Amino acid sequence: MSTLHLVKEPERQDDRARLFAKAEEIAADLARRGAQLDKEGKPPLAEIDRLKQDGLLSALHPVEIGGGGLDWVDGLRLVRILARGESSIGQLLGYHFVNSQYVYWAAADPDKAFDLGVETVAKSLYWGAAVNPRDPGLTLTRSGDRYLLNGKKTFSTGAHVSDRINANAAFGEQIANLVLPTDRAGYIANDDWDNIGQRLSDSGSVEFRDFPVYESDFLLPLAGKDAAPAVRSTFNTPLIQLVFVNFYLGTAEGALAAAEDYVRNTTRPWVTSGLEKASEDPYILERIGEFHAALKASAALADTAAVAVQSALAGGGSVTARQRGAAAIEAYAAKVNATHVALEVTSRVFELTGARSTASHHGFDRYWRNVRTHTLHDPVFYKAREVGDFALNGRVPEPSLYS
Repeated sequence: MSTLHLVKEPERQDDRARLFAKAEEIAADLARRGAQLDKEGKPPLAEIDRLKQDGLLSALHPVEIGGGGLDWVDGLRLVRILARGESSIGQLLGYHFVNSQYVYWAAADPDKAFDLGVETVAKSLYWGAAVNPRDPGLTLTRSGDRYLLNGKKTFSTGAHVSDRINANAAFGEQIANLVLPTDRAGYIANDDWDNIGQRLSDSGSVEFRDFPVYESDFLLPLAGKDAAPAVRSTFNTPLIQLVFVNFYLGTAEGALAAAEDYVRNTTRPWVTSGLEKASEDPYILERIGEFHAALKASAALADTAAVAVQSALAGGGSVTARQRGAAAIEAYAAKVNATHVALEVTSRVFELTGARSTASHHGFDRYWRNVRTHTLHDPVFYKAREVGDFALNGRVPEPSLYS
């Protein structure tokens, strides 16, 4: 161990503590404003700017380039904390983590990945993506010494707030993997995200109209549509699934905290309870205990899965498809569990708070709407099937942007 490392280690721990404290502070502020933010449903430009100013966007980048040096376990915990305040902001931080870190293990040129990381930290760039495989949409054509990108992606989370965007496009019979700046002419983010939940996730459509693309924008060489990707480059899927897990759980934790505050200060004891305070009602106490137990267990499972995926990813270029698949299964098991737990908690907190809590100005329904909206992203029963197939038949999932 070098002297330099010994000197920097206390600083790294201080920075870790600072990042977690900032996340808690931001989450508390978001919780106070959550109902109004949900009602407005605008792209969260100010909220993302605060993540930039407080260094959270750089949390996973190496300390050598000015990042926080956190591992994935801690990064996903930050997602969970932010989601307690506002589910969409937790989602956006998690998506940025995956989109910006992806280049480190997927780029064909390590120097290019390093340069992108340096630029991201120096400029506090937010990374989005337009890669939904069920919505092909984008085509690339040659135009002189450059290319032109055209087409539309129906969903692109962080459409307005992104500074860089990962995109896949068809180039004849090949696929192009690109990293693109969103301030270049021809990029259009549309205001058409109008779903019942995740209203701040800025997940509307994006269009590219004769968007100029240069050789320097390619993250990987052109590849055939059926070409098998390097195993390490497929870790974005189990990691994005863990982002889902953690912001689902954070949202449910936020719902429970809000309900507890309401019970302490507003809920009236039931007329036949014989109690002076609702907070002493044994049935309410039982429900709260059940919800806390379920959330603690699900969070522990999420952390264990994060360790498994992180350990497999650390295998670098030597990681096998089997190792990747086994780690992914841990993430998918956590996804199944978190989906059920978060949906139950966010829908049943009203049993604690009572009829008056359903008044629209409280906005307690937003927690359930947020979880319900995103858990339909890919059907959870297909994740359960993959877990079962691995347990019973020893089969690992075929790598894709969903598995």
